Amino acid sequence: MTAESPSEALARLAEDRVDHRFKGLPPDADGLTVAELAAQRRNLFTDGFTTPVLALSAERLEHNLRLMETYSERHGLAFAPHGKTSMAPQLFQRQIEHGAWGITLAVPHQVRVARSFGTRRVFLANELVDPAALRWISAELDSDPGFRLICYVDSVRGVELMDAALRGAGRPLDVVVELAAGDGARTGVRTEAECAAVADAVAAVPTLRLVGVAGYEGEVPDADPERVHAWLRRLVSLAVAFDKDGRFDGTDEVVVSAGGSAWFDAVADVFAEIPELSLPVLKLLRSGAYVSHDDGHYRKITPFNRVPEEGTLEPAFRLWTQIVSRPSPEQAFANAGKRDAAYDLHLPFAQVVRREGAERPADGIEVTGLSDQHAWLRTGPETDLEVGDWLGLGLSHPCTSFDKWQLIPVVEADGTVVDYIRTYF
Repeated sequence: MTAESPSEALARLAEDRVDHRFKGLPPDADGLTVAELAAQRRNLFTDGFTTPVLALSAERLEHNLRLMETYSERHGLAFAPHGKTSMAPQLFQRQIEHGAWGITLAVPHQVRVARSFGTRRVFLANELVDPAALRWISAELDSDPGFRLICYVDSVRGVELMDAALRGAGRPLDVVVELAAGDGARTGVRTEAECAAVADAVAAVPTLRLVGVAGYEGEVPDADPERVHAWLRRLVSLAVAFDKDGRFDGTDEVVVSAGGSAWFDAVADVFAEIPELSLPVLKLLRSGAYVSHDDGHYRKITPFNRVPEEGTLEPAFRLWTQIVSRPSPEQAFANAGKRDAAYDLHLPFAQVVRREGAERPADGIEVTGLSDQHAWLRTGPETDLEVGDWLGLGLSHPCTSFDKWQLIPVVEADGTVVDYIRTYF
C-alpha cells in the first residue's frame, strides 16, 4: 500500500509525460507533463488536438456529481458509486469530495488501482475466492487500520475457499450475503434458507465477519417498478431476519446495499422503510453511470425520468470525429470507430457539425455502423456535410466509453481544456 495521501498520489498523475500513448492530444505537446499541458488551457478545436478525441464536459460533470450528492443526502443514503464505470482515480476522489462513503468496485485489479490512489473504503460488489487476491487484501487490511473492504458471499463453498486463503490473517474480512435477483439472474443466493446456510458458514470461521446483505436489483427478471420493489423488500426482510437471529453480533452496523443506475429511486423508496434494527443501518447505494451519464441507454432508463422533480442528469461525453470521405450525397465516413466509441448498447448519435468555428445541429445525419476506425454515416441528399467537418457524437453506455481512452480532456463550454482524466482498465 502506498504511504502517500490521496492528494499526493493524484498529484503524480499530473507529472506523467504526454506522448503517443494518449489518443487525440496535440502532437506538439509531446514531452510536456499533463500539468503543464493543462496549464496552457488549450482550445479543443483550435490548438492542435487531433480527431478522434473524446471530451468530458467540465460543467456537466460537476452538475452530475452535485446532483447525486444531494439526492443521496435527501434520501438518507450512503453512496458508494461504482468505480468500474470510469476507473479514474481523479473521479473517485471528486466523488468522495462530493460526499461518497467510498467506492464500489468489481474485481481485485480495480481495488489495487483504488488503493494505489488512497481510497479508504471499498465495497466489492462481487464474490471473491481467488487466494492471491484475498491474501493481498488481507495484507492491506492488516497494514492500514483505516482501510475497510466489504465483499459478497453467495455459497458455502465460497466461504470455505475464502477461509482457506485467509487463515492467519490479522483482521477478519467483512462480507455481505448476496441475495440473487431471481431465478436465472446473475450471482447471488436463490433462497432465504440458502442465505441462512451461507451466513452460518461465515459464522463458523474466524477469517470472515458478516456485516449485512446486498444485491443488484438491475438483474430482476422482466424488471418493472412492482417487481423491483418486491425484490428490494425481500432484501430488507432478509436483513431484518438476520438481525433478529443475532447474526450481526460481531459488527457495529448493518450494511444493506443495492442500487444500479436504473432503479435507484426504488432503492430510496424501500430503504426508507427499513425498520429499526438492533444496530445502526448503513443504507448503501452503488449507482455509478451518473458521473458522465450518456445520450442513449441511461438517458432512457434513468430514474430521474420517473421523478423529474428530483433533478436531471446531463450527458457529459462528446466524441469529436472528422469527416474524411463523402463518396455520395447519401453517405459519408468519419474517422472514429469501435476503437473509440461505445457500441455495445447503441451506436453513437450524430449531434452537431462544426465548420470554421461555427456549430449547428447534425440534422439529416445518422450513424448506421462502425468499423474499427470508421463511422458509417447516412445523410440526406440535401445534408450540408463536407470532408474536413468535425462531427460531435453522443455516446451510449459510459462503462464502455471510458475504457477506450487513457487520458480524457475535460472541456469547458467554450472549448477550453482545463484538466485531463487518467483511466486504468
